[in-house]
Amino acid sequence: MTDSGNSKTSRDSVEIQKELFDARKSKLAKYKELILGEAGLGFLIKYELITLLVSWLPGALGLLLRSKLYPLLVGKSGRNVTFGANVVLRHPRKIRLGDNVVIDDNVVLDAKGENNSGITIGSGVFVGRNTILSCKNGDIIIDDNANIGFNCEAFSASRVRIGKNVLLAAYVYLVGGTHHFDRTDVPILFQERSSRGIEVDDNAWLGAHAVVFDGVKIGKECIIGAGAIVNKDVPDWKIAAGVPAKIVQDRREEKETKVVNF
Repeated sequence: MTDSGNSKTSRDSVEIQKELFDARKSKLAKYKELILGEAGLGFLIKYELITLLVSWLPGALGLLLRSKLYPLLVGKSGRNVTFGANVVLRHPRKIRLGDNVVIDDNVVLDAKGENNSGITIGSGVFVGRNTILSCKNGDIIIDDNANIGFNCEAFSASRVRIGKNVLLAAYVYLVGGTHHFDRTDVPILFQERSSRGIEVDDNAWLGAHAVVFDGVKIGKECIIGAGAIVNKDVPDWKIAAGVPAKIVQDRREEKETKVVNF
């Protein structure tokens, strides 16, 4: 990671249980804070009406109506953006989408946070079914033409970037934050949390079920094997595999075209 990425985040993490069980706030106030990210009654009514009427609607009619109405909820939406059925938008004003983006069925775009920028998705991006992009006061950036497979998760408590033309196979997990466990008299849940962020640089390919830990940078043109646990940086052009992941090859050294199952 870069120097800036090696420091702990100065942002406060969103503590969901603390927010949910705060007796000083009404249920409506909690809902607006956690789901909408703003207190205005007008936006609440618009959000409720649009999601109630079209979020579940199947078929071509559902796709058509969501393509017209969901851009009214998000911070920015480019041309020809497709929203599948049952897509969940949290803090939607912090979600920005480029042109020709596909958000498949059951995707969760959670841009939650107090002072973060949220989720930014470039043009030509595909986000596969059941994938979760989750901010806890962090930011997630997905650059142009990235392809996020089914059932992936990216969590960010500071900054997670998925570069241009990156391919994530199904069930990839980017863990952009961690818990401290220095004390033995306090449950880990209540100890300090920190985040250094994750970067997956341009044109990389992560195999199915790969897990990338907080603070890791995966370089340009890299390949990460299926099921790998990546806890250290991987330089450009390298192939890494295993638990924990180790570098097994430099792609530039192999001239013969190979077919590898990742």
